[in-house]
Amino acid sequence: MASSTLSAPVMQKDIHGWNPCARISSNDRVNSHRTFNCSLSTNTVRKPLFFRAHPASICPRHVSASQRYWLDTKKFPVSCASKFQLDDVIESQQFDTDILNGIFEVAFEMERIEKNSPGSNILKGYLMATLFYEPSTRTRLSFESAMKRLGGEVLTTENAREFSSAAKGETLEDTIRTVEGYSDIIILRHFEGGAAKRAASTATIPVINAGDGPGQHPTQALLDVYTIKREIGRLDGISLGLVGDLANGRTVRSLAYLIAKYKKVKIYFVAPDVVKMKDDIKDYLTSMGVEWEESSDLLEVASKCDVVYQTRIQKERFGERIDLYEAARGKYIVDKKVLDVLPKHAVIMHPLPRLDEITVDVDGDPRAAYFRQAKNGLYIRMALLKLLLLGW
Repeated sequence: MASSTLSAPVMQKDIHGWNPCARISSNDRVNSHRTFNCSLSTNTVRKPLFFRAHPASICPRHVSASQRYWLDTKKFPVSCASKFQLDDVIESQQFDTDILNGIFEVAFEMERIEKNSPGSNILKGYLMATLFYEPSTRTRLSFESAMKRLGGEVLTTENAREFSSAAKGETLEDTIRTVEGYSDIIILRHFEGGAAKRAASTATIPVINAGDGPGQHPTQALLDVYTIKREIGRLDGISLGLVGDLANGRTVRSLAYLIAKYKKVKIYFVAPDVVKMKDDIKDYLTSMGVEWEESSDLLEVASKCDVVYQTRIQKERFGERIDLYEAARGKYIVDKKVLDVLPKHAVIMHPLPRLDEITVDVDGDPRAAYFRQAKNGLYIRMALLKLLLLGW
């Protein structure tokens, strides 16, 4: 492309080339009218997988809170417009395989950044707010680590249900309207299903669902699928065993929605009667042409699977029915007996935390992938932060 003359703040360079939505440096002023030349060729600008937004809608929502400015869109070259296709990450159904492949490419790039350098400054000056109304270790810390490794800063509330104005009766919508004034992106974990969708409909900045009650956990599903790809080498044609609390587990629900986008997948459900997979997921899989089967024999299923995805029985979802919890807990355990029948190429995954549903003597087996899986969460979340705030 020929050089274009733009009247706008100086653009910063990210890992894929010049990004018009990137944070301006502290030496540049928002109200400067410096004119400069930007030579943009197809070799230096990564094209989006598909472009659905009008150029006029590209930047304002994703410019950092402390230095918002409006670009002169009439002089904005379309080839500079590399907006991510999603404004928020709320549920697994938002993604198609093209977007997933693109995210995984960026995640792999983030893996190289994390391993081969002290970090990156592509999100320098951006602020991420983490609002967690439920306990979290891996999700919250991996998001905060992701932001800091990309040069950004973090505003955090570890137990928003108890130590925020929610304890005084403030609505989620009012909290979101307030917090978005202090930050550029919100990471939300909530105890109510559908809370993330409510937050996204209220916010004018990106919202990422970090788990909403028994609903969904889309970033966990993304890192799960990324892990399967990295460990097994393919996503089409895999056999996947989902084990444990399938009724209350938002991780398995999101994973089922996401893996259904691939070809010739077969899913086995192995769960105690009180926590079997719900019909909405089964109906969805059937509508997508995905073969699924329920079984009570973990050893038989493990012998057929590329991936055994174990989950804990979630005591917090049973309320006062502790008797039901005790009846379900411990029924299906991944131990040495499972390893003996598990194919050599297969892996065992778990969203963590675990209790006793995977015995510790399994940890030393190379097919135990759950701690590698947790580390992959960092790369996926780095990728999502980069994409939502800066685009492709």
